[in-house]
Amino acid sequence: MCRAIALAARGLGTTSPNPVVGCVILDSAGEAVGEGFHAYAGGPHAEIVALAQAGDRARGGTAVVTLEPCDHTGRTGPCSAALIRAGVSRVVIAVADPNPLARGGVKRLRQGGVEVVTGVREAEAEQGNIAWLTAVRRGWPYVIWKYAATLDGRSAAIDGTSMWITSEAARMDVHKLRSTVDAVVVGVGTILADDSRLTARNLRDGTLNIRQPLRVVVDSAGRTPEKARVRDGAAPTWVVTAADVGAGPDGRVDLAALLAGLYDRGIRAVLLEGGPTLSGGFLAAGLIDKIIGYVAPKLLGAGSPALADAGVHTIAEAIDLDYTEITQVGPDLRFTAVPRKREG
Repeated sequence: MCRAIALAARGLGTTSPNPVVGCVILDSAGEAVGEGFHAYAGGPHAEIVALAQAGDRARGGTAVVTLEPCDHTGRTGPCSAALIRAGVSRVVIAVADPNPLARGGVKRLRQGGVEVVTGVREAEAEQGNIAWLTAVRRGWPYVIWKYAATLDGRSAAIDGTSMWITSEAARMDVHKLRSTVDAVVVGVGTILADDSRLTARNLRDGTLNIRQPLRVVVDSAGRTPEKARVRDGAAPTWVVTAADVGAGPDGRVDLAALLAGLYDRGIRAVLLEGGPTLSGGFLAAGLIDKIIGYVAPKLLGAGSPALADAGVHTIAEAIDLDYTEITQVGPDLRFTAVPRKREG
């Protein structure tokens, strides 16, 4: 299963609205004879790739798969039926499929005489597919807030300059992160201040990744300039106004409605890159699932904060976090954390 989970990770950023899935086929003697992962939506599923590699050696063998095999005919046929036809005698599954359109593979396999074992390394497989699983279970995308700041929490100097607070190594890491999500979201203030491109690319030579996330500008009043680089055609772009999705009580874009609209477009994982006002709005609304902060060993003392009003008025209302990882990236530190669930 560890190998299947590692294979599944290769599909991050290219499979939406489908999940990432990895599969390993063992023959009747327990030898690995085939493996695969789901590489892109509409392409062959992990089980089909692995079965093709295994050939006749799959008969009487075991399929180890990170997600319950689908029992649904869409752009591809049901994997449950393919496993039965291949003569697999046992299927080991990590996570049950929450998608009502695709689930049912366990039942179909058992009806076909296949032994099924579920829940194997479930927590690990769940983490590897957390964005898709979370999004499908609740109906809106998984949101990662990424920010860069100095050690004293500033995202720009008092004169507005911000290039560059973090190192090239950290910025390259951000571009890798962009390549794993379906959409990058910023507020119009970020576009007006930085004229950001929001593409996933190689910083050394400027080449674009083959697959680009949707660029989303939250722009309540439609202030994004026509010649802004985010409109350059290098990647798909959605400039979202209050007229498009509706306004919240503050007259700005309704963030919950925005996320619902992104889900309807097949977006399952979102990278929120600010600025401070938009990020505060997402946090205040409880819409952030994970936080990744790049903190540089610099001090400014004044300037724009990385985060504006997040609905916290007293220390008792502070948004508590649980760190999941702290890593050095070049001279900077990358903090990964998740908001702690509040009781009640």
